[in-house]
Amino acid sequence: MKKAVVICPGRGTYTKTELGYLKRHFPDRTLLACFDEARSSLGQETLSALDGAASYSVAKHTRGDNASALIYAATLGDFRAIDGVDVVAVTGNSMGWYSALACGGALTAEAGFEVVNTMGTLMQEALIGGQLIYPFVGEDWRPDPRRKVELMVLIGDIAARADHVLTLSIDLGGMLVLAGNEAGLKAFEEAVPPVQGRFPMRLANHAAFHSSLQAPVAERGRTRLGPSLFSQPKLPMIDGRGAIWWPGATDTHALWDYTLGHQVTETYDFTHAIRIAAREFAPDLFIVTGPGTTLGGAVAQSLILSDWRSMGSKQEFQTRQQEGPVLISMGMDDQHGTVTKGD
Repeated sequence: MKKAVVICPGRGTYTKTELGYLKRHFPDRTLLACFDEARSSLGQETLSALDGAASYSVAKHTRGDNASALIYAATLGDFRAIDGVDVVAVTGNSMGWYSALACGGALTAEAGFEVVNTMGTLMQEALIGGQLIYPFVGEDWRPDPRRKVELMVLIGDIAARADHVLTLSIDLGGMLVLAGNEAGLKAFEEAVPPVQGRFPMRLANHAAFHSSLQAPVAERGRTRLGPSLFSQPKLPMIDGRGAIWWPGATDTHALWDYTLGHQVTETYDFTHAIRIAAREFAPDLFIVTGPGTTLGGAVAQSLILSDWRSMGSKQEFQTRQQEGPVLISMGMDDQHGTVTKGD
């Protein structure tokens, strides 16, 4: 049986093409009804209604209080459907850390939903700052450490200006996700050349995640979500620093403290998390749960940057995939069935 590390996606992955994902793939109708009841009790639209809408609405479906819960449910449903592989560890990108906690067993499905829905709602209510994304590698995905250093210097220069806030939010493979206030984000946009026809790209309805601007949100989250929600994980979990939380050896209070502290207000190093996953667990497969298909590129770029199996470019990764897949994206219908029962 092949060994697999499962990767949970974050915000921005439930898009127009994912509408109806829960209806198609979520296996537990009773659990979905539980999530719906929890949202109804808070006066929020149910996941069933959002997922079953006649059309996708950017204004509605990308809101933090809606998107986070939709993504969590889609991720959890996919994780529970995985069959025929030995899952040796879980990790996630940004909000995907909350999903990884539930997949790894440190939170029950219901507690994970409470954490995700609460934090998504708090961030939407505050909506402090924003995010943009910009690559430091070309379309061939070859590592370019000098370009990354140049961009990090620019970020530091902008952040040093009066009334400008700008910081690295997520180290995402060959991409830098930046968080800041309007002045900081605009200054960066004006300082870098447009590349690949779409960058720098602002992320709609995203606050300045993983930055000090989120300190008030972290504080409110810690008030509403107690340490008692957390328990010993059943699988190793790799967090946004690359630290591993081991079953039977996890300080659950420290896990709570990280999740609602550092994870909210400091840079999330997804690239390093994937590097640790590859080196410490030596999986045969990386499985990215749904929804969406956008995280696969960042996983592949992270593996290339980590010199995993001597892959050095997009072409070399694609060749490896053709010889025998090392990355499965469950958000793709043709790949979803390769790691689930009965497909």
